[in-house]
Amino acid sequence: MADSNSYLIDDSNGDDDYNYILVDTGTGQSNATLFSQIREIGIEPEDIDLIVNTHCHFDHVGGNDFFPNAKIAIHKIDAVALRDPDSELTVSSLFGSIVRKHDVDIELEEGERIADFEIISTPGHTSGGISLYDGEILICGDTIFANGGVGRMDIGGNPNDMKASLMRLKELDVEYLLPGHGPWVNNGNQHIKMSCMMMGIR
Repeated sequence: MADSNSYLIDDSNGDDDYNYILVDTGTGQSNATLFSQIREIGIEPEDIDLIVNTHCHFDHVGGNDFFPNAKIAIHKIDAVALRDPDSELTVSSLFGSIVRKHDVDIELEEGERIADFEIISTPGHTSGGISLYDGEILICGDTIFANGGVGRMDIGGNPNDMKASLMRLKELDVEYLLPGHGPWVNNGNQHIKMSCMMMGIR
């Protein structure tokens, strides 16, 4: 399946306005699986207050519409593509679909916080890609993957931006790496270093 990973942040005991935050929603073409996983821990799709999209690609945003009570947050640069159903930057045509026009409620910027996570601007895969970091966990979208992978840069991305983003992430103390696809892993710093080596960063 081409669906992205989705990560649920439970901030129901926090001070923010949002109790349940979902990072990325997949294509929406197999939302029954995501719904069943959410329901296994006693949460209904209607309970999701906020969706944070790590970037504007269809396999991460296509399922946004299935959470009727959720506000949508994405970096201000990628918000432009998400609002435009004809934008090629969503790569929806690769999935034989379209991204329905979304009203972006929150345009994220570097340094803002979602629950305990800080927003880090990590362009490279897209111009408005973000990662979320809480001092231990890094939710990194398609910037990097386990075992030294990096996101493709030929559709709205930029290799120089990717290198700069990897150099930033290399300086963090990451125990758990939660990428946009594939397994999440511990010893996150080691996987970040492998991704840097893939891009020629020592």
